[in-house]
Amino acid sequence: MPTASGAPVVVVTGASAGVGRATALAFARRGAAVGLLARGQAGLEAACRQALDHGAAAALAVQTDVSDADAVEAAATRVEAELGPIDVWVNNAMASVFAYTWDVTPSEFKRVTEVTYLGVVNGTLAALKRMRARGSGTIVQVGSSLAYRSIPLQAPYCASKHAVAGFTESLRVELLAEKSDVRISQVNLPAMNTPQFGWVRTRLPRHPQPVPPIYQPEVGAEAIVRAAGTGQRMLDVGLITVATRWGQKFIPRLLDHYLARNGVASQQTPDEIDATAWKDNLSRPLDDVQDRGAHGVFDEKAKSHSWQAWAAGRKPLVLAAGGAVIAATAVLVKGRR
Repeated sequence: MPTASGAPVVVVTGASAGVGRATALAFARRGAAVGLLARGQAGLEAACRQALDHGAAAALAVQTDVSDADAVEAAATRVEAELGPIDVWVNNAMASVFAYTWDVTPSEFKRVTEVTYLGVVNGTLAALKRMRARGSGTIVQVGSSLAYRSIPLQAPYCASKHAVAGFTESLRVELLAEKSDVRISQVNLPAMNTPQFGWVRTRLPRHPQPVPPIYQPEVGAEAIVRAAGTGQRMLDVGLITVATRWGQKFIPRLLDHYLARNGVASQQTPDEIDATAWKDNLSRPLDDVQDRGAHGVFDEKAKSHSWQAWAAGRKPLVLAAGGAVIAATAVLVKGRR
């Protein structure tokens, strides 16, 4: 149900920076009331101000670590108390470690899993508790091409995203069996230009970077908004995501060898980093006193649009247009004959 003002209520986790920040603002531009969940207080406060500036009906920042199930449940309760029943819940929060698997500690594997996978579980359960009782609502899982094809140097993150995909598939079938009107959608993103690559925990000699091609976070945000509106089962963003998923189906061994040759270098810039001075956000937020915004440092390399994502989010329109073109072509050919 919408708020008293008629605006839908949307919760976004990881909303203080990156794709979460861009997603919160995208919903705000459409007049939604947004509940913003993240750890970084400065980032949250800035996101809240921006959301109101962008037209949000209301904005509420709730400092939350999504790995804490009780904290997520408390945040959901507060959002509904102050904004109204939650219509859309977007699970976006994530964490990662850039290192060879044997250099990642057990506690780091645990932390990445708690945030990137169990954070999705916690958010989903909080949303389901409310949505199933009302018989309505949409949950959007922010997935990744890496949920279907893992790459080197990111074993904890890739494993967590694989887990999200498996969890979502099980839940989707359960909702179908229950004949529930609650919808669940997964949006698989390619490499994004976010602050993540300036604060990820890393043991690499050079500055981390997303694997090209790189997209601006607003591209992912628009796809998430689209999925929230349509309830589309799966939405891949970027041709590289589609190619990655199909490649893993048909040529996994070839991808193994390609990534073995290129996967390490493609995740690092030529710039060396000072490991002793590098600060990461794995255990504590880095936007608690300084806002980092939605974008990372790769603006010059990042694409601001994906025609594939636009078309994938409008399949009926694209199919209808394609059918019309085929029909018109057939009429022309027949006329010439």
